[in-house]
Amino acid sequence: MILEIAQLQVRPGQGAEFEAAFAEAQAIIASMPGYQGHELQRCLECAGHYMLLVRWDSVEHHEVGFRQSAQYQEWRRLLHHFYDPFPTVLHYQGVAGPGLSSG
Repeated sequence: MILEIAQLQVRPGQGAEFEAAFAEAQAIIASMPGYQGHELQRCLECAGHYMLLVRWDSVEHHEVGFRQSAQYQEWRRLLHHFYDPFPTVLHYQGVAGPGLSSG
């Protein structure tokens, strides 16, 4: 399992609209092969800042299976116009913690 972390900065005053669009868009990502789960977190200290966490079977499920799919075009249409700047997206692999082996 890998964890995709996207730092999202939403344009000022558009948080409610973004959250409504995300409520619709999340069904798209949840339908993709290799998807394991997600959560969207709103920052308490920085207005308009969100963190999207998505669990995938592999980086390829995200980068190829999702991003190169027809469904991704709808995801883009619903969400990408809210971001300024465009999000930084990185992938992480568990190293330590409950349920993870550390060696």
